[in-house]
Amino acid sequence: MGILLSIVIGIVAGFVAGKLMRGAGFGLIVNLLLGIAGSLIGNWVANLCNINLGGIIGELLISTGGAILLLFLISFFKK
Repeated sequence: MGILLSIVIGIVAGFVAGKLMRGAGFGLIVNLLLGIAGSLIGNWVANLCNINLGGIIGELLISTGGAILLLFLISFFKK
């Protein structure tokens, strides 16, 4: 997948994760940046577990899961 498409999917994943994690969000810009980082984490974890959902929707689900995980971890350590 192209790097530009990965960044766009990461941004969308950060937006979705910020909406799903009410109260744990850090503002729109930070959530979008965390979405990009969460996309990398989600893909890394999916590769470790041999999970391949395929397609853009699968990539979005994995990226959103990674972004939610990252938001949860950051909000846990922020307190």
